[in-house]
Amino acid sequence: MKNNKSTFTREHLLYLKKLRTQKIAVHATQIGVLIFFLGLWELAAHLNWIDSFIMSCPSRIWATLIEISAGGTLWYHAGVSTLETLAGFAIGTALGYVIAVILWWNNFLKDVFEPYVVVLNSLPKIALGPIIIIWAGTGKAAIITMAVLISVVITTITMLNGFAETDREKALLLRSMGANRFQIFVKLVAPANVPTLMAMLKINVGMSWIGTIMGEYLASKEGLGYLLVYGSQVFRLDLVMTCTIVLCALAGIMYGLVSILEKVVVKNFR
Repeated sequence: MKNNKSTFTREHLLYLKKLRTQKIAVHATQIGVLIFFLGLWELAAHLNWIDSFIMSCPSRIWATLIEISAGGTLWYHAGVSTLETLAGFAIGTALGYVIAVILWWNNFLKDVFEPYVVVLNSLPKIALGPIIIIWAGTGKAAIITMAVLISVVITTITMLNGFAETDREKALLLRSMGANRFQIFVKLVAPANVPTLMAMLKINVGMSWIGTIMGEYLASKEGLGYLLVYGSQVFRLDLVMTCTIVLCALAGIMYGLVSILEKVVVKNFR
């Protein structure tokens, strides 16, 4: 028994070491690909393989980043966009979850409104931009509304599908033991769909940023979306590329935070 135990332990340790090695290799390759791409981009600009005025290059983007950071312009506009995105993310996720619970709770409401939710999901939200501006004005309210509209519908559909696919045999067992609708939701449906909710949060990170930038395109004088429009209008492509990279960085940070939250929450619900 001791020999089997030691053999198992050694094999298990070798397996864990292999996983760590593979993870390091993946990260190293990712960094290498990024460095290679940036280096090739910079080389192509210096050798005039591409027009650096139109395509920009890493050195020009870095110079622009230093310029707008030193004056505080970047931090101000990035802060505005981040706050708008967080507001849209929180409101859209919470509202979509509540709507999904209501539709799951009442089958009649689900049968009535589910087709409308599907149609709203297929509607290009940018088409509602002029209406949103008229209703909410040209300030932050319109931008947050756009972010909410983009995330709330997909949240509702995803969570409703998750609720509907919860183990029916377990629900029937709870019902046979006298559990009511609320108890079934609290004891079974909600905990079973925690992974679905965490996955939905990851999706809503991108959705919220899309909604915010779209809103800033249409009606804003501040934010990264405004800087993108301004840069394109005055043909400052370096500014456009810099703002795009900053957007990617902010979205990546937000996604990383949600991933950490997912690990903590899912671990506690196992």
